[in-house]
Amino acid sequence: MRSIWNGAISFGLVSIPIKLVNATENHSISFRQIHTADGGRVRYRKVCELDGEELDADEIGKAYEEADGSMIPITDADLSSLPLPTAKTIEIVAFVQADSIDPLQMDAAYYLSANGVPAAKPYTLLREALKRSRKVAIAKFALRGRERLGMLRVVDDVIAMHGLLWPDEIRATDGVAPETGVSVRDAELDLADALMDTLGDVDVSTLHDDYRTAVEELIAAKADGALPAKEAAPAPGGGKVIDLMAALENSVKAAKASRGEGEEGGGESVAEVTHLGSRKSAPAKKTARKTATKTATKTATKTATKTAAKKSAPAKKTATKGTATKSTSAKKSAAASPKSTGAKKSTAATAKKTAAKKPQSPKRRASA
Repeated sequence: MRSIWNGAISFGLVSIPIKLVNATENHSISFRQIHTADGGRVRYRKVCELDGEELDADEIGKAYEEADGSMIPITDADLSSLPLPTAKTIEIVAFVQADSIDPLQMDAAYYLSANGVPAAKPYTLLREALKRSRKVAIAKFALRGRERLGMLRVVDDVIAMHGLLWPDEIRATDGVAPETGVSVRDAELDLADALMDTLGDVDVSTLHDDYRTAVEELIAAKADGALPAKEAAPAPGGGKVIDLMAALENSVKAAKASRGEGEEGGGESVAEVTHLGSRKSAPAKKTARKTATKTATKTATKTATKTAAKKSAPAKKTATKGTATKSTSAKKSAAASPKSTGAKKSTAATAKKTAAKKPQSPKRRASA
C-alpha cells in the first residue's frame, strides 16, 4: 500500500520509524458533470475575480478571510516557521482504557507500518505492550497542515491509528433529546431486551452497500443499451399510529422467524397499524360512513319486522280459532230458528229420493 506520511512514533525515549497508510477506502460511486445537450464534460476553472484570468496551480496561494472580507495572505514559509513538534512524529502522551474514548471522536483510520528492518523490534515491543495491557495509546500528530489527535490500538498484528476529533469539536447535545416527558413501562423494556437478544450479534463482514450495488447495475445496464426493470414505487400514505407493545412483540417474532426459531403453530397475531389518510380522502371517508349507516339502518328495520311478525303469529291463530267458534255457534243458532224449517224439509226430500234410487234387496222366503 502507498504511504501518505513518513515519520516516527515517539514512545518515551524509543523512536519507531513508521509509514502511514490509509486503512480505509471510499467505494462511493462518483459522477462527472456533463452538458445534457451534447454530453460534453463540464470543468471548473480557477479564474481571478479581479482580472478574469485563468490561473495555474503555482499561481495560487493561501489567505485568511476576515469578517469584513479582507484577505490576509499566508505563505508556506510562514507555516513552516511555526513550532510544530509533531510535524514528523506521532507523540504518545498517555495510555488509557479503550472504553474511555467517546466513539463520537472517531475519525479516519490508518495503519502504521514499520519503516525498515531496525524498526521491527521497537514496533513489535509497542504492539505486544498494547496487547497485554489491553489499553490504547493517545497521541498527537500533524497531517495535511494541522495538528491532530489520534488513538493507537492493535488490529491483528498491526498497529492501527484512529484520528480523533478534538474535544471542542464535538457539539453539545442541548435541544436534541425529546422535550416532552415520556415514561417507558417495564413490560416494554422487557420486550426491547428480548428483541436485542433475538437479533444477537452480526458478522460485520457480511454487510454490504445495497444502494451502491443498485447503482452499479444501473450503470452496467445503460452501458449495454438497456434499462433495468423499475420497481413499483410505494404508494404515499398518511401517518401511522402503532401499538408499541404489538410492534415489539411482532419484531421479536419476525427476528426469530428470520433465524429459523419461529414458534410452532404459526397463529400469531399481527400488530395492527391504523393508517391516517391525507386530508383529501376525508370526503371518501364521510361517504363510506353514510353508506355504512344506511345499510345498518335497513338491516335493523328488516330484523325488527321479522321479529314482530313472528311474535304476532300466535295471536293470529288465536283470533282465527275464535272466529271459527263464533261461526259454528251462529250456524247452530240459525238451524234452531224458524227460518231454517224450509231447509230441513228440503233436506228430508232429498234423502227420500236417494233412498228410492237404491235397489231393494230380495226378501228371504220363510223356511218350511
